[in-house]
Amino acid sequence: MAIRNFRPYTPGTRTRVVTDFSEITGRKPERSLVLPKHRRKGRNNRGVITCRHRGGGHKRLYRVVDFRRNKHGITAKVAAIHYDPHRNARLALLFYCDGEKRYILAPAGVQVGQTVVSGPDAPIEIGNAMPLSAVPLGSSVHCVELYAGRGGQMVRTAGASAQVMAKEGDYVALKLPSTEVRLVRRECYATLGEVGNSEVRNTSLGKAGRRRWLGRRPQVRGSVMNPCDHPHGGGEGRAPIGRSGPVTPWGKPALGLKTRKRNKPSNQYVLRKRRKTSKRSRGGRDS
Repeated sequence: MAIRNFRPYTPGTRTRVVTDFSEITGRKPERSLVLPKHRRKGRNNRGVITCRHRGGGHKRLYRVVDFRRNKHGITAKVAAIHYDPHRNARLALLFYCDGEKRYILAPAGVQVGQTVVSGPDAPIEIGNAMPLSAVPLGSSVHCVELYAGRGGQMVRTAGASAQVMAKEGDYVALKLPSTEVRLVRRECYATLGEVGNSEVRNTSLGKAGRRRWLGRRPQVRGSVMNPCDHPHGGGEGRAPIGRSGPVTPWGKPALGLKTRKRNKPSNQYVLRKRRKTSKRSRGGRDS
C-alpha cells in the first residue's frame, strides 16, 4: 500500500494526500454482512445536541465485523480485502470451509487466498487468533480482548499493534501502542500481527469539504466568541483568554487535565502508565 499526492491544480488538491487503495480487491461489500446504521448527528434520544460539530456526511452501511473469532479450529480463506467507511483499517472477507462468511480486521501483509484459523492450537502465523497464553513472547498482536469471550476491544486502529512482554500466572503483560504496560487475562484472545493500512497516518484531507463528507461540521475558536458563549470570549481585538489555563465552553479545565478516576478498579492491572503528551503534540487550539 502507498499514498498518493496530487498536482496543485486546485486549492483543495494542493495539500491533499490519500491512500491509493491498491490493496482493496472487492468494490462492493458482502450483502449478508452489512446493516443500515442510523446516524445520531450528535444528539441523544430527546434530540438534544450532546456532542457538538456532528452532522451531515455521506450515507454509510455498517459492516458487521467478527471481533470474537469464536469459530475455533475451522479454517477460512481470505476471499477479498474491502474498504470500511467506519474505520481507518481495512476488512478481510473470510470464506469458512463450512460455508459461513465473516469480516475481520485485515492484518498487515495478509494476502487474498491465504488461510487463517482461530483456536488455542492455531499455528503462529499472521492473521490467526489464539489465547494470549499461546502467543510467543515478543510477538505483535492486535484486536485484543479485555474480557474473555467479549471480543477484541483494544489495538484496533490502522497500523497499531501490542507486544507481548511477559507471562506470569493467570496474566500476560502487554505493551500497548500508548506505551502503557497492562496485564490481561491469559485466556483472552488476540490476533497475530499488526493492523494494516498503516500509511493512513500520512494522509491529509486537503480541504474542509472532505471533512464535511465525513460528518464533521465546522468548529469555531472560543476566543472569537462573546463572553456569553464561551469563557475565552470577549475583549478588544485578539485578547488573551484571561485565565490561568484553557477551559471548555462549560468552564471545565481543558488540554492536559487527567480525567481517569484515581480509584478505578482496573488501575491494579496497569503496570506502567502511558507516556505524557505535550500540548504541542495534542494541538494547542483552545476549545
